[in-house]
Amino acid sequence: MGSTIIGCGKCLPALEVENDELKALVDTNDEWISTRTGIKSRRVAVDETNSDLAEVAARQALGWIDGGHAERRLDPSEIDLIICATITPDVVSPSEAGLLRRRLGLSNAIAFDLNAACSGFVYGLAMAESMMAAAAPSVAGAAGRNPVRRALVVGAERLTRLTDWSDRNTCVLFGDGAGAAVLEWSDERPGILSSFIANEDDEANALTCAAAYEAPQPFDARGISLDAAAAGDPGLARIDEELAIGEAVADGKPRQVLRMNGPKVFKFASEAMTAAIRAALDRANLSLDDVACIVPHQANERIIKYAAKKLGCPLDLFQLSIAHTGNSSAASVPMALADAYESGRIQRGDKVVLVAFGGGFTSGAVVYEA
Repeated sequence: MGSTIIGCGKCLPALEVENDELKALVDTNDEWISTRTGIKSRRVAVDETNSDLAEVAARQALGWIDGGHAERRLDPSEIDLIICATITPDVVSPSEAGLLRRRLGLSNAIAFDLNAACSGFVYGLAMAESMMAAAAPSVAGAAGRNPVRRALVVGAERLTRLTDWSDRNTCVLFGDGAGAAVLEWSDERPGILSSFIANEDDEANALTCAAAYEAPQPFDARGISLDAAAAGDPGLARIDEELAIGEAVADGKPRQVLRMNGPKVFKFASEAMTAAIRAALDRANLSLDDVACIVPHQANERIIKYAAKKLGCPLDLFQLSIAHTGNSSAASVPMALADAYESGRIQRGDKVVLVAFGGGFTSGAVVYEA
């Protein structure tokens, strides 16, 4: 028995921006980008909101519309939990998951968001599975917990809204999109066999994105001050110092954009991906020989190639979807998972590994039987 993935879906924005088009913004070209990242194009949400993308992916995973993989069409009343992994929600409140609950009519569902950056979908699966397992009828004390028989886990991002389009080292990497999966507790199928999630401190500020708070605050240390409202939030300076972006902000650079030290992130990601895969397989008492497909976070094709080499397995074992999506953070793994199902490379009974790494530093992997 266990939590089984019974549906998945994806949604990409309409606008596709190819590498050579970015020459209008920065000094770059297709060869420079593709040889370093494996990216040929990315999708940019212009009219679409984060919720729009998430809704389409969720409808596919629920079996309501064509385009995804769904074992059956689910009734709205059957979903007990919605977790939305995102760092780019449309609003602060309600949560992105709350917006999805309302849009989809999932009136029985608990709904909340999760921020684990690019590892968000893997974290979301691990959390959903834990909640489902804790409330299983065979578990002692389950009667005292919210029953969760089916969960909708979504990863949705508009990273292009956090991108500094004057920085060629980062702007070539990111894209927008959404992916979703439906989990169902089954007494007959094993489903998720193991999970592994971990965090490391990003002491070098290798991957950061500060928030920008714009509401005027009419207070200073002495109390109400109308002059303080025009001066801005003095607390932001301390955050800027902690993230080592004070000088950039003082020079007029945007505050709320993704900043990345590529070599440091590459080093972390390469080690974290292989460690997470090995740890999750060990917990499932499996080896790479048992695995039909590995679906990794699509950040950089070189990272995936490095991991394949370090694990001693063929690159063909990995699902590669980065060429026309770029790095879409929490949406990356579920969109690649939908691609793997669509291409037919995941069949019933196959052992599959989902693995991700991201800012924070976060990392994790889930092993499941399809």
